[in-house]
Amino acid sequence: MSSEKYEPSVEATPSPPSENETAPVEGSLDAPPPPPDGGYGWVQVFVGHLALFNTFGWFNSYGIFQDYYTAELHLPLSAVSWTGSVQVFLLAFLGMFSGRLFDAGYFRSLIAIGSVLQLLAVFMASIATEYWQLFLAQGVCGGLGAGILYCPIIACTATYFSKKRALAIALVTSGGATGGTIFPVIAQQLPDKVGFPWTMRVMGFIVMFNAAVMLVFARTRLPPRPRGPLVEWSAFKELPYTFYTAGAFCLLWAVYLIYNYINHYGRVVLGMKSEESLNTLLIANAVGIPSRIILGLVSDAYLGPFRTLIPLCIGASVLYFGWIGVQDRTSLYVFAVLSGIVNGGVQTIAMAGLPTLTLDLSKVGTRSGMSIGSIACLTGPPVAGALIDVAGGRYLYMQIWAGCIMFLSACFVTASWYARSKLAS
Repeated sequence: MSSEKYEPSVEATPSPPSENETAPVEGSLDAPPPPPDGGYGWVQVFVGHLALFNTFGWFNSYGIFQDYYTAELHLPLSAVSWTGSVQVFLLAFLGMFSGRLFDAGYFRSLIAIGSVLQLLAVFMASIATEYWQLFLAQGVCGGLGAGILYCPIIACTATYFSKKRALAIALVTSGGATGGTIFPVIAQQLPDKVGFPWTMRVMGFIVMFNAAVMLVFARTRLPPRPRGPLVEWSAFKELPYTFYTAGAFCLLWAVYLIYNYINHYGRVVLGMKSEESLNTLLIANAVGIPSRIILGLVSDAYLGPFRTLIPLCIGASVLYFGWIGVQDRTSLYVFAVLSGIVNGGVQTIAMAGLPTLTLDLSKVGTRSGMSIGSIACLTGPPVAGALIDVAGGRYLYMQIWAGCIMFLSACFVTASWYARSKLAS
């Protein structure tokens, strides 16, 4: 078995713990049992799927709203992009706090508070008439709710699984693709019948139902860890963790641009009708569902998260450069399929890789929330929009920038894998 596939249990550690880290002692009465790799963990996978449906499913559908806001409010693309990027920024930034609160035992409270904020965001956005109202409702309030939910959900799932962790997280993150498929279908079918505000409210009722189910079934496995630092700075002394965090930063800078801009590209650059261009966003999300699951299985059974993620990042880089040659409807549909497969896999495996760098699972929430990727999430879409505006509506500068960033991400993940392999040997 390769070094990448080795994941020590919470009962024993093969190497000295980092500063601030107290490794569980084998045979200790206080040590929790090893992850069951199933059982009630699959219920938490279902809960996580619904949570990602409500968070990333909504974010991955932002192209719907972005297209509508630019057409109705006549705002520059870079300005409208700030609403979507602030959502994802707050999701990543608040993980630092919600991850630590998860470790302290506040899982169900976090789900309740995050869901209420999400519902408030959707229903307030449905009655907004000015851009600043949309920004505060959908961007700030929606981002706060998602940020409170996201990190605890991923951390909880990781504590239930070891050998099947990538598959479990793949099933959870496929909720983002499920929501990213259903929300665009609703947006495609309802506005002409009930108007855009009521279309938003229908989406809100779906989010409400999912939140109720999550609250009924959500449970943690490990006992709370009430004391501990908000940030475990010693983690950054570990080269694998530091390189991986840098790779995640670059990855998050570019991976969501497909979902933000593909339907806008179809409508503005290729002259497609709004309904037809929306299909490209729907396809990109839909094909991500099976690809996430299959790639999770491949990661668990054969390659491990690092050797699965590296070629995926390179593939995403190649696709961004290949986007330059997309000049007609047929090639855009092909591009939507390929980018949906690859980018869906990138999102899933990137999330599965970080818990493998955490030996003490009682700290998985804290260490998962420490990523600096929030800055990348905040700046990525506006930078892309600014590059499009500077180029007079052409996508060339954005496509080159995104391709380079994804390749740089692959380099950092490769460095993390190499450093981890050297430590294990």
